[in-house]
Amino acid sequence: MSEKDGLRAYHDKRNFDRTKEPRGRNADGTGDADGRPVFVVQIHDASTLHFDFRLEVDGVLKSWSVPKGPSGDPRDKRLAIPTEDHPLSYRDFEGVIPEDEYGGGTVIVWDTGTYRPAAHDKDGRPVPFGRALDDGHATFELHGDKLHGQYALTRIKSREEQSGADSAQPTWLLVRTKSGPGGAGTPDPRRARSARSGRTLRQVAEAEAGERR
Repeated sequence: MSEKDGLRAYHDKRNFDRTKEPRGRNADGTGDADGRPVFVVQIHDASTLHFDFRLEVDGVLKSWSVPKGPSGDPRDKRLAIPTEDHPLSYRDFEGVIPEDEYGGGTVIVWDTGTYRPAAHDKDGRPVPFGRALDDGHATFELHGDKLHGQYALTRIKSREEQSGADSAQPTWLLVRTKSGPGGAGTPDPRRARSARSGRTLRQVAEAEAGERR
């Protein structure tokens, strides 16, 4: 799949004359300085306050909306709803999307880092991460500023899907699979601080409001 095709939904939903979100039309690079795939968790104060969980896969950021945010506690099973692919440059985006634009609201980068794919088949052989996602279960190890350890994304059938409802959305669970360091729960999103700037949602919104005056 070309980058253009992979980001078509992303581009179709946005007016880049108004939003400061990255266009992502040029090559954004791949991975970090050592070529390791990257991830980002952004807090997004839009129509609903939620976390966006994004993993670099095949040149784009595969994305899920996680209402309660990722947790370091293996007892917490977090609902994750897939959204459109985002460009890799989105991992650095922090700011305010205009209210009348898609996803209007404030965004901060809560956590960022790299990850190591850890999916294997029944014989213990490594499985390409994109294929693991296509198969509905992918494990990976996060190495972020805040999140560490092994997690899994698992496709499940929601009640709406089981009933055959036309409005049913694909549904996943995001779960920490092993206990260990970094096993805390999710922070209060309104008090959480950006891994990039150290600012809260409110501080980012107030700063941009001040620039517009």
